[in-house]
Amino acid sequence: MTAHQLDIQADLVEEVLVRFLRSEAGKFGFSRCLLGLSGGIDSAVAAGLAVRAFGPENVLGVMMPYRTSDPASERDALEVAEKLGLIGRKVDISPMADGYLQAEDVQDRMRRGNVMARCRMIVLYDLSVEWGGLVIGTSNKTEALLGYSTQFGDYASALNPIGDLYKHQVRQLARHLDLPASVIEKAPSADLFAGQTDEQELGFTYEQADRLLYLLVDERYDEAQLVEAGFERDFVAKVVQRVAANQYKRLPPIIAKLSSRTINHDFRYLRSWGR
Repeated sequence: MTAHQLDIQADLVEEVLVRFLRSEAGKFGFSRCLLGLSGGIDSAVAAGLAVRAFGPENVLGVMMPYRTSDPASERDALEVAEKLGLIGRKVDISPMADGYLQAEDVQDRMRRGNVMARCRMIVLYDLSVEWGGLVIGTSNKTEALLGYSTQFGDYASALNPIGDLYKHQVRQLARHLDLPASVIEKAPSADLFAGQTDEQELGFTYEQADRLLYLLVDERYDEAQLVEAGFERDFVAKVVQRVAANQYKRLPPIIAKLSSRTINHDFRYLRSWGR
């Protein structure tokens, strides 16, 4: 397949996602929101959509560096905040993260990264009470399918406007929203460690992943068809295994069924039920 099969009609997508944010937040009486502003493209696009939905005065962008974070990330986040006119706030998570990491002598990089991601979500959900707004998600479809996110960390949110957009599509929407070129063109990174990049950790590029995932998920190709389409067998197996192994991250907590009306089994009313 070619990249153009993933292309979106950016103006229409913007309109749909802005309406989504207004409608879903409005069901619960909210007209304000907040999100983690990392200096990366995903949070920038989510912020751009939020500003169009609620107005810049009603969007809080929170920068949450750790002591090993790249200073360039904060500069990029500030540039996005200035470009969009939203309200920016900085919260250094180093003291809260180190309090646990040092006490428990956590050295493993993945564990340390997960702690930092969950510290950031603690900050956002606490500030959501002060701010009186909903937490907006910044994880895209590629990350969600690959499990490249932290459960109850960066994957947590009340509303996620970009969760059905592959990385390629997020970049298209970023250009349409006229976001800073420095953010669009930079290598994606969770910015947890010096020199860390998403694609380096994954072992393949987002472009490769997007092409395969689109055929696997949207077009329902099986593994044999993916190989016939030109993907290396080992790459197909690796991605398919990741998608399957990380399904638990994409589901609400699984509740053991004992009654006739078990939550998420039988009791599945819409989010706005009862209002």
